[in-house]
Amino acid sequence: MSVFIDQADIEVRAGDGGDGRAGFRREKFVPKGGPDGGDGGDGGNVIVEAGYNLTTLLDFKYRRLYEAQNGEPGGKAIKTGKSGADVLLKTPVGTLVLDADTGELLADLDEDEKSVIAARGGNGGWGNVHFKSSINRAPRRANKGQPGQARKLTLELKLMADVGVVGFPNVGKSTFVSRVSNARPKIADYPFTTLVPNLGAVEWVKYKSFYIADIPGLIEGAADGKGLGHQFLRHVERTRLLIHLLDPAVYEQGRDLVTDYLKINKELERFSADLVKRPQIVVINKSDTITDKAVIKQIEDQFQDKLDLTPRFISCATGEGIESLKKFAGYELETIKKED
Repeated sequence: MSVFIDQADIEVRAGDGGDGRAGFRREKFVPKGGPDGGDGGDGGNVIVEAGYNLTTLLDFKYRRLYEAQNGEPGGKAIKTGKSGADVLLKTPVGTLVLDADTGELLADLDEDEKSVIAARGGNGGWGNVHFKSSINRAPRRANKGQPGQARKLTLELKLMADVGVVGFPNVGKSTFVSRVSNARPKIADYPFTTLVPNLGAVEWVKYKSFYIADIPGLIEGAADGKGLGHQFLRHVERTRLLIHLLDPAVYEQGRDLVTDYLKINKELERFSADLVKRPQIVVINKSDTITDKAVIKQIEDQFQDKLDLTPRFISCATGEGIESLKKFAGYELETIKKED
């Protein structure tokens, strides 16, 4: 399994254009041959392209400098020099390409095979054949090739998930994602087991699916850098729908579910005012641990009275409510897409 890296700083340098040639024909029986200097070849570009077969920016952690090939100089007999080869950098779909110095967004590579020229190669210089005229039949002038563009880039990955799963640590986000999708995250019984977002595909009806991602380490104060969530909140920015997972065990810790729900939403709002406005499905996990049915009614009444929300109850341990939740989320997504 590859290491998940979602941000990288690199330097790219496009190729310089080749110099034009200042040359003259040397032919037998032609005492005064004219100019025949060819143009220089163009420098290669540095291109960044997205691909669905990639999931991390790990390659860019170990190599920081990428240089395209220079163009070759012009040749005799008005021959243009060979252009420099491009350099193609492959990144996961969902990668933002930014100018590291200015912060300018150069491209949002949100589709498979979408690309951007991050550094453009220099044009080749003109050979002296271009400068021949009626008053200057033997020009000795030729242009130098132009330098290629060089810049520092920041690559920032935002997962292309349709549904984001948020909630406090240990509410069962990773287990939930593993139950509904093809993702197989590491799962254990201690806080911050999940150190990276997990992305998986969910087939909610035959031949229909959506992508889901969980966000690890989201706690109160995450927007200020507490826990791990502040590193990964960017990965739910593209989602159309949020599943807000809650654990009824918080009652034993002197908390209540509505308060937990509001705390997480506050962190989402502090990170992005738009993010907290996304539609949310409130899901109470570990329903198999609730032995007193009156508690279920109490939880439903709390959300209805205070937030006008209807929570759904599931159990990742037993599978209760999982299939109906998948279908509910799928239909919700279809509705949202139609309204967009």
